[in-house]
Amino acid sequence: MKTLLNIIWLVFGGFWLALGYFAAGIICCVLIVTIPWGIASFRIGAYCLWPFGQMVVEKPGGAGVFALLGNVIWLLVAGIWIAIGHVVTAVAMAITIIGIPLAIANLKLIPVSLMPLGKQIVPTNQPFVSTYR
Repeated sequence: MKTLLNIIWLVFGGFWLALGYFAAGIICCVLIVTIPWGIASFRIGAYCLWPFGQMVVEKPGGAGVFALLGNVIWLLVAGIWIAIGHVVTAVAMAITIIGIPLAIANLKLIPVSLMPLGKQIVPTNQPFVSTYR
C-alpha cells in the first residue's frame, strides 16, 4: 500500500514539491554561508519524493540555539513559500477521495518545511531512539 501511495504521490504533486526543495537547496549551497539549509532542503526534498513509510522526528540531541536561529532565517527566506506550496497542493489533492490521504500527508510536511533544522527523517518500520525519551 505504501508503494502505491508513493507512486500516486509522486505523480500528483510530490515531484513538483521536491523540485521546489531542490531549487532552494541549490540556491542555499551556492551562497556558501547557507550550506546547512541547503543540505536540510535536499534531505527534505528526497523525503518529499517518497514520503510514505518514513517520518520526521526531532534529532536525539535536541535542536539547540543555532538550529532555532537557523530555522527562523529559513522560515523568512524559503520556508513560508514552500509551506504555501504544500497547502495549495493539499487542497488540490483533497478534491478527490483517493487524494485525501495524500492531502493529509502533504499537510504533515508543513512543520518540517517551516523548521527543517534539528529534524531527522527515519523509516517507520525501524525503531529509533528519539521516541523513547
